[in-house]
Amino acid sequence: MDLQRRMFVLGSAAASLMAQGAERLATAVIGTGNRGSYLLSGVIEQPNAKVAAVCDIKPDRLDKAASAAVKDNPSTYTDWRKIIDRKDIEVVFVATPPHLHAEMAIAALQAGKHVYCEKPIGVTAQQVKEVVKAARGSKKMFLAGQQLRSYKQLGEAVRKIREGAIGDVIMVKAQRHATADLPHDGSSGDWYFDVSKSGGYLIEQSVHNLDACNWAIGAHPTRACGFGAIQLYKNQPPGRTIFDCGSITYDYPNGIKMSFTQNVFHPRGLPAGNQYIYVYGTKGAVDLMGSATMYPLERDAQPVVLAEKVEEARHGHITALYDAITKGTALPADITVGATAALTAILGHEAMVKQTVVKWSDLGVDV
Repeated sequence: MDLQRRMFVLGSAAASLMAQGAERLATAVIGTGNRGSYLLSGVIEQPNAKVAAVCDIKPDRLDKAASAAVKDNPSTYTDWRKIIDRKDIEVVFVATPPHLHAEMAIAALQAGKHVYCEKPIGVTAQQVKEVVKAARGSKKMFLAGQQLRSYKQLGEAVRKIREGAIGDVIMVKAQRHATADLPHDGSSGDWYFDVSKSGGYLIEQSVHNLDACNWAIGAHPTRACGFGAIQLYKNQPPGRTIFDCGSITYDYPNGIKMSFTQNVFHPRGLPAGNQYIYVYGTKGAVDLMGSATMYPLERDAQPVVLAEKVEEARHGHITALYDAITKGTALPADITVGATAALTAILGHEAMVKQTVVKWSDLGVDV
């Protein structure tokens, strides 16, 4: 290839890249710890996104994030408000400790930015209420980090349940157990064990499982009762205020019942696994988080696979946000899903703390 031809080709390629760059959505990630770093890697993989800024109060995390997104040469901040003030930033990811989610998401929405807010969208009913108001008052996209909503196999199984594959849903039994507590001296130890900041295991982690239960049932609970305690990790770490186990019963419309347990001392080798969702219907039950297989009530009937296992996209939830912004596709977990999931967890937490029946209406949030 002669020099003139080579320069023409290179010039055309550069022009094409510049055009693509101009179309990329300027994105900022607030909070670049474990979860934020994962989300950042997802943003980097999006062809229509540019990492314009990253923010964290911990220098080591901030440097690591900036290095990961070096091709976009992002600005770095320790004050998240500076990201909100930047007019050029179009999309904001909020991946800070849970008690900060609501304030940051609301500020971003009010500044006219699309928002990806990690779960839970709030740790109190009041926070959730304020996020709902801001999201519904905005013309921008709001995606809650309820990632299970983007799992194809799970979604197909839920669709079959809704179509009557197991008859009428009458009960759900679910659990989220962990093999150990979070590291007491880990990078999240400075906030996780403070219930006012994390909400505890039910609100911070089990919100995923509770959302999947709501999805399968097709409704949110009307009331809950339960008990929680610190059984194993007493005052570990010192000043701990979150439970290490709990048991909750939820009541749903049409009399549907759900029993949910959580703990952080489930031995790794214990049979049956540490997480599951069994959805029971009038025709049989389905192992929703496992093989998505329906087991009929009839003695000699054979199990039926409701949804075949598929390779799930590593960052499908993030791609869904950019598709919604650029193509107008539906969000898998909009403000209603995010708020309902958070409130379900908050309802269960309140029931455990108060040791009495707590009604959904007591939360005072219209979803």
